[in-house]
Amino acid sequence: MKRDLTSGSVFQNIVCFSLPYLLSFFLQTLYGMADLFIIGQVNGVDSITSVSIGSQVMHMLTVMIVGLAMGSTVTIGKAVGAKDAKLASAAVGNTAVLFMGVSAAATAILLIFVHAIVSVMSTPAEAVSGTVMYLTICFIGIPFITAYNIISSIFRGLGDSRSPMYFIAIACAANIALDYLFIGGLGLGPAGAALGTTLAQTLSVAVSLTVIVKKKMGLELRKEHFRPQSEISGEILKIGIPVALQNGFIQIAFIVITVIANRRGLNQAAAVGIVEKIIGILFLVPSTMLSTVSALCAQNIGAGMHDRAALTLRYALLITVGFGAVAVFAMQFAAESVVGIFTGDTVVVLLGGQYLQGYIWDCIFAGMHFCFSGYFCAYGLSGLSFLHNSISIVCARIPGAYLASKYYPHTLYPMGLAVSVGSLLSVLICMAALIWMKRRRFRTT
Repeated sequence: MKRDLTSGSVFQNIVCFSLPYLLSFFLQTLYGMADLFIIGQVNGVDSITSVSIGSQVMHMLTVMIVGLAMGSTVTIGKAVGAKDAKLASAAVGNTAVLFMGVSAAATAILLIFVHAIVSVMSTPAEAVSGTVMYLTICFIGIPFITAYNIISSIFRGLGDSRSPMYFIAIACAANIALDYLFIGGLGLGPAGAALGTTLAQTLSVAVSLTVIVKKKMGLELRKEHFRPQSEISGEILKIGIPVALQNGFIQIAFIVITVIANRRGLNQAAAVGIVEKIIGILFLVPSTMLSTVSALCAQNIGAGMHDRAALTLRYALLITVGFGAVAVFAMQFAAESVVGIFTGDTVVVLLGGQYLQGYIWDCIFAGMHFCFSGYFCAYGLSGLSFLHNSISIVCARIPGAYLASKYYPHTLYPMGLAVSVGSLLSVLICMAALIWMKRRRFRTT
C-alpha cells in the first residue's frame, strides 16, 4: 500500500495520484448533496433549511480537519521519501493519538455551544430545532469524521490515493441508502439526515481499519510508536494549524460574500447560490492539486530530491492553468446555459451567467495558488499559505465583493471578478515567496 513517488515520470506520478483523489473529491461533493436532495423530496422548507445550514457548518469543520491533517500527510511523506520506516511509523502513531485528543475536545466544545452556533448562523425560527438536532448528532460523530480524514491523510502520505477513494465511495453509497431509510422510510427529517451521515462515516472508518489490519500499510506499528513525541506532534501541528485556519477563513469569506449577495435581493442570492454549486464542481481539479503537490513533494524533499519537487510544482501549474483556461473560454459562451440547468427563471439565469463569467477566472488563479500552497506545505512552510490567503481575503476578496456590489448594482460580473482578483493577489504573493525560498536555499547550500 506504500508507494514510492521519488522515481519514475513526475508527470505520470501526478496523474496517477491525482485521479483517484479527484474522484474522492467528486464523491465527497455527491455525499454532501445527498442529504439536501433526499430531504427536499420528502420534507418541507423548514427541514431543507435545517439540513442546508447544518451542512454548511459541518463543511467548514471538515475542511479545517482536512487542513490540520495536511501536517500528517507531509510529515509521513517526508519520512517515506527518506526511507526512514521508524520515523514514518512514529508519525502514523502520533497522528492517531494527537487527533483522538483533538476530536474528543472538539466534540465536547461543539456540543456545549451548539445553540450558540445555530444562533450565529441566523437560523430562521422554524428551522432552529431541526438544525440543533442535525448538528448535535453530527457533532457526536466528529470522532468518526476525524478518523476518516486522518486515515486518508496517512494513506496519501504513504503515496496511496486509491484507498481513500474506495473508503469515501463506501461512505457515499451507505449515506444515500441510510438517508432513504431514515428520512423517507422512518420520517426522521433532519435527524435522519444526520444519522445517515454519521453512520456512513462510521462504516467507512470500520472498513478502512479492516484494510489496515489485513493488508498492512508497508509499515510495522508497535506500541512505542503511539507514545506521544513532542517533535513529531509539533511538526504535524506546525504544518497543519495554518492550513486549517486558512481553510476556515476561506469558508468564512464565502459566507460573507453570500451575505452580501443576499442583501442585494432574492434573484441575486439565488444566482450566487447556483454558481457556487457549479464552481464547486469545476474546482475539483484545482483543489485536487493542493494535496497532490504536497504529498509528492514531501516524499521527494524527504529523499533530498529538491529539483524533482520543483518539477512537480511546474507540471501541476501547467495542468491547472491548462484546465482553467479551457474552463474560462467555455464559460464566456456557455455560462447562462449552464446556470439554466438549475433554474428556468430568466432573471436568475442572466445574473448567474454574469457572476459565473467573472468568477470562472478563479479557476486559473486559485488553481495556481493551490499548487504553490501544496509546495510550501511540503517544505513545512504552511504559514506562507495561510499568509497569502489571509491577505487576499482581507485586502481583495471581501472588500472587492462589497465595492462591486455597491457600485455595480445591476450586474454581478464585477462581483465575480472580485473573487478572482483575490486569488490573483495570492498568486503574486506566492511567486514572491517562491523567489525568496530559492534564494534562501541557495545561500544555505
